[in-house]
Amino acid sequence: MASPISANRAELLAIATAVATEKMIDKSIVIEAMEEAIQKSARNRYGAENDIRAKLDPRTGDLRLWRVVEVVEEVEDYFKQVDLKAAEKLQADAKLGDFIVDPLPPVDLGRIDAQSAKQVIFQKVRDAERDRQFEEFKDRGGEVVTGVIKSVEFGHVIVNLGRAEGVIRRDQQIPREVARVGERVRALILKVERQNRGPQIFLSRAHPDFMKNLFAQEVPEIYDGIITIMAAARDPGSRAKIGVISRDSSIDPVGACVGMKGSRVQAVVQEMQGEKIDIIPWSEDTATFVVNALQPATVSRVVIDEEENRIEVVVPDDQLSLAIGRRGQNVRLASQLTGSQIDILTEAESSEKRQREFAERSKMFEEELDVDETLSQLLVAEGFSELEEVAYIDVSELANIEGFDDELGEELQSRAQEALDRREEAHREQRRALGVEDALAEIPHLTEAMLVTLGKAKILTLDDLADLATDELIAKKRMEQRRRDGSAPPRRERTEDKGGVLGDFSLSEEQGNEIIMAARAHWFEDEDKVVAEPAAEEAADADSSQ
Repeated sequence: MASPISANRAELLAIATAVATEKMIDKSIVIEAMEEAIQKSARNRYGAENDIRAKLDPRTGDLRLWRVVEVVEEVEDYFKQVDLKAAEKLQADAKLGDFIVDPLPPVDLGRIDAQSAKQVIFQKVRDAERDRQFEEFKDRGGEVVTGVIKSVEFGHVIVNLGRAEGVIRRDQQIPREVARVGERVRALILKVERQNRGPQIFLSRAHPDFMKNLFAQEVPEIYDGIITIMAAARDPGSRAKIGVISRDSSIDPVGACVGMKGSRVQAVVQEMQGEKIDIIPWSEDTATFVVNALQPATVSRVVIDEEENRIEVVVPDDQLSLAIGRRGQNVRLASQLTGSQIDILTEAESSEKRQREFAERSKMFEEELDVDETLSQLLVAEGFSELEEVAYIDVSELANIEGFDDELGEELQSRAQEALDRREEAHREQRRALGVEDALAEIPHLTEAMLVTLGKAKILTLDDLADLATDELIAKKRMEQRRRDGSAPPRRERTEDKGGVLGDFSLSEEQGNEIIMAARAHWFEDEDKVVAEPAAEEAADADSSQ
């Protein structure tokens, strides 16, 4: 680009127009950059202490250069001030306090100054270009774009999107997909971030929303909103599942997504490098949707634990391997699709589990309520599993059990409440032995059993508890089910993610927030006390002075 300093008027305007067109930015930004560059160069020539301004007319190319000076009675800064007598020579009606213009003659700047001006212009234009790119892409998250692979650097794919560049990081690529420079590629815009080196556009070909967008492009009913993809899960490059529903009862959502002879789904599969896609009818009934999600396996029974957000699925023995899938893929995708942890059990394992739970609960009631085995088993058979259920249920429900009466029901309730009191006292003693201070027992929602758990985690004081975030306190532990080797016999392995300290107690997020805020209350009391003490001292001083 020619030097804007030494160029004539026509050349200046031509340069501004060419740069604005090439970078796709407003011409006024280029003109402003030129003015800033000229100002900087002029200060280098006339002195950096001067307040020099430049104005380039965008129509004619005329360049005006001047310095701004203040009219003062006595000059202290000869670069930025002028006395009234000298000011009147520049402007007849000048008066004290005015800022007036002192025109400067155009100068022929040297090669170094011109080079410095070029750098200022380039930087200004580059900043404007980055702002334009950010504004163009910042609201396009979730959109699929097409670009050309520019390069592959350290496994990350740089994609030319025309007016900007995006990057597909390694973890957002489809495994085993080979990226070749010059090839066209489609990807989902994950997010756009403004960074010092310019906007960073992060792309993905592995995200489930990429698959959703591809279906929307291939299936007109999805694009028109007649069919909706309610859930999607992917194991990129291997297998995927989507749950679809139709707003029009005359249209089969699965059939519409598959297309004639599989043409629609095959177009998506081809774009996703052969990734197999299971298209599943979505249902509001969780149990039905889980059964559909685990296809092609046959499901015998579904037990939903809404409190723990877990689903227990029982399958015939010969369906276990199919339900789990190779390396746990089928059950993992089904879990992602339903948003719940799915545990797969065979009929035999389910029966064994029920028998074990029945025996454990019967034994607990037998010991805690001091009743015989028959009565304890009868309570379990009627659906009672915890002492609290017996202690606080309406006595009439106990009396309605076959072989029970009001007197027996009241006696069982009394014994259950006594057992709970004994358990609470035992926990209290254990809590104190662990060193948990009594102040924690005053916090709402915290039981003695919870305090024992806190004590074992070395959370002994209000400050210890107050330092926790809500998630660190109540987040539930998550269990993952998987298989090591697809060739090996089906075998479930569970790995437990570390949850919150009280993750096993089913506290709600609202309760967790209340606990944390109650633990922090003394912080604010201390602050109020610190503020109040100086105020009290000032009031006392005022009284004594009177």
